[in-house]
Amino acid sequence: MDDRVTRPAEPSRPEPARRGGVGLFLTKVAGVLILLVLAGLLVAWGVQRYVAERLTPDPTTIARASLEGLREQNRLSAFAARYVAVVTSRQSQLGFSTERTLIMPGMVRYEVDLAKLRQQDVRWDATSHTLSVTLPPIEIDGPQVDLAAIREYGSGGVLTTFTDAEQRLDAANRSAGQVELLRQARAPAPIRLARDATRRAVERSFAMPLRAVGVEATVRVRFADEAANDERWDTTRRVDEVLGNAR
Repeated sequence: MDDRVTRPAEPSRPEPARRGGVGLFLTKVAGVLILLVLAGLLVAWGVQRYVAERLTPDPTTIARASLEGLREQNRLSAFAARYVAVVTSRQSQLGFSTERTLIMPGMVRYEVDLAKLRQQDVRWDATSHTLSVTLPPIEIDGPQVDLAAIREYGSGGVLTTFTDAEQRLDAANRSAGQVELLRQARAPAPIRLARDATRRAVERSFAMPLRAVGVEATVRVRFADEAANDERWDTTRRVDEVLGNAR
């Protein structure tokens, strides 16, 4: 008999080690993917914040651009009115008298000198989203007399026949007619209408660019010679102050 004994081969155990290596590898891959996703989200958040800070419309910048646009217009005339002056002049001499009546229509324009607008006349209140604008006083241009529509009437008499009374009366009437046209133009009612028309025009000039870029703001316009009805006019910040702080 063969005394040699053949020992059974020991079973190899590489399979559990192989399985453990694959699991560890998958875990590392998952971790890397998670880090990549987090990094992507962080980058997206940073880009979004940068865009929000850099590309969000700045009301003060838009207001300054609107202000420069108004200045380039030089003068704004948003209201005009036609008036009629009726004046009578009399003259007596050597016991004789005569009179002349003049009917003079004329056009008056109400203007604002936009070249006088300054940066400190535009204020932005970020709390109430209100843009306040202070305009120079209304100025009257004219009257522009309609010479073709002038009518003159007189009683005639000896003085108009033998003297230059008629010419003197006509000259006096024309001068008095222009004074009367200006008096009517400076009355409180037309001045109020002129201010309202100018105020609406300037409010649109500032509000439309703001709305075009999605900025909802209230534009309030007043005149320098007009009493302020709201103390907030004195507490808002000027556009140049806001821009100076931003720098």
